[in-house]
Amino acid sequence: MAFFAMLRRPDWLEKTRMNRNELNAVALAMVGNGKGILAADESTPTIGKRFATINTESTEASRQRYREMLFTTPGIADYIGGVILFDETLRQSTSDGVPFAKYLDDLGIIPGIKVDTGAKPLAGFPGETVTEGLDGLRDRLTEYYELGARFAKWRAVINIGADIPSDFCMQANGRALARYAALCQEANIVPIVEPEVLMDGDHSIARCEEVTDAALDALFSALAEHKVVLEGIILKPNMVISGSVAADRAGPAEVAAATLRCLQAHVPANVPGIAFLSGGQTAEEATEHLDIMNKTGDLPWELSFSYGRALQAPALDAWQGQEDNFAAGQAALFKRAKFNSLAHAGSFDTAMESATV
Repeated sequence: MAFFAMLRRPDWLEKTRMNRNELNAVALAMVGNGKGILAADESTPTIGKRFATINTESTEASRQRYREMLFTTPGIADYIGGVILFDETLRQSTSDGVPFAKYLDDLGIIPGIKVDTGAKPLAGFPGETVTEGLDGLRDRLTEYYELGARFAKWRAVINIGADIPSDFCMQANGRALARYAALCQEANIVPIVEPEVLMDGDHSIARCEEVTDAALDALFSALAEHKVVLEGIILKPNMVISGSVAADRAGPAEVAAATLRCLQAHVPANVPGIAFLSGGQTAEEATEHLDIMNKTGDLPWELSFSYGRALQAPALDAWQGQEDNFAAGQAALFKRAKFNSLAHAGSFDTAMESATV
């Protein structure tokens, strides 16, 4: 199903129940029916670092070819409902000259766009950041809509450390996310709101849960103040997980239980979908955690995935920047997308990791 035609209505400035339904339809198409979101919105410096790990030069041509490998994977639309693009990628095309946004839309995959300009130091609060990019955002959203984007993403970064995060940091990031979300909905674009509590550090899973609780409270309070329509958003949170260098890291069942406890306490039932970020987890960990949560059943929202490295890392490793490995890279992405779709349904089994897809 193509969404370009559905959302070309010229009276998008009228924010009423009329576009509440449209936004909700797009949100559900991204994460419903067992589908999830491929995060392919790495900035040029970030993808350069990833290409360096496979001894591949990052050029516009190599970045285009890599993204083309991902997007043209046969059968990928069965498992992926949306793709987050970087500005450069939204303006690129397939080798046959089809704009990536149109190519994806023709498959029934909704194109999206990263719109923030990154986390910057929060003045007066050492070790904390606030995400920037609100200046000129209304005009950029108008352009991105014309280029085919139907959803957007904004990432806030919350660090855990000695005496941080502060309440002010979480409130500042919550308000920025809410202002961004309101502007997106004004433009008939579904906002992905991403308050990421980083897993960097030696903190316990209990500390992560405490901070995630506070971050979600700050976010939904700000969304209410800004009159954001919750039926027309996707929440992209971290899982509640031990710090990456914690001495005694929690296991998968504890991660799933703590994450669900946090979400059920703080996320309203009218949010259509929660699409987790992988946030430093391995591809296998991210899939297993998602599956355990969905096996509990009876959740008010679609519990899905919006993974970057946890979907792409195996594909990047298989590709190695070599044209001869194009199909191998696609097979690796297909496997991870299928496994995460199964996890979305609570139908995954870790024994599948060693099976051929």
